Amino acid sequence: MGIDPASVDPAAFVKAIADTPDDQLAVGMAHEQVREMVLDGIFSQMEEHFHGERAGHTEAVIEWRIKDKPGGGADRYQVVITGGTCSVEKDGGHAPRVTFELGAVDFLKLVSGNAGGPMMFMTGKLKIDGDVMFAAGVQGLFKIPTA
Repeated sequence: MGIDPASVDPAAFVKAIADTPDDQLAVGMAHEQVREMVLDGIFSQMEEHFHGERAGHTEAVIEWRIKDKPGGGADRYQVVITGGTCSVEKDGGHAPRVTFELGAVDFLKLVSGNAGGPMMFMTGKLKIDGDVMFAAGVQGLFKIPTA
């Protein structure tokens, strides 16, 4: 795959997720190389979309577990917030303050703003472990691109 995931236009990505039926998103995310490219691209742009000024003195690790990995299991990414900055580690070894677990299609919809976290949580699509009060404010720490 000759595409640099970090070069994908966020607004175009948001529109593509909104315009693509769930079953087609699932097919794409079931392909190991496509899934890795998409997830790496999303997480590589989190640093750019982080609102450090809103984080203040927040020190936290946010763990994402994206289920439905080809061959079983989940992909795991840790977003480390410290000193007003944000970094991402694939399979990081930090103790998370909060863990979000959800399916691949639901993850795409959540991070693109095409689905709301509270509704996903209420319907059981999004599982949250750890500091639920902190979890409620995580979205406000990031600029969600719009189409």
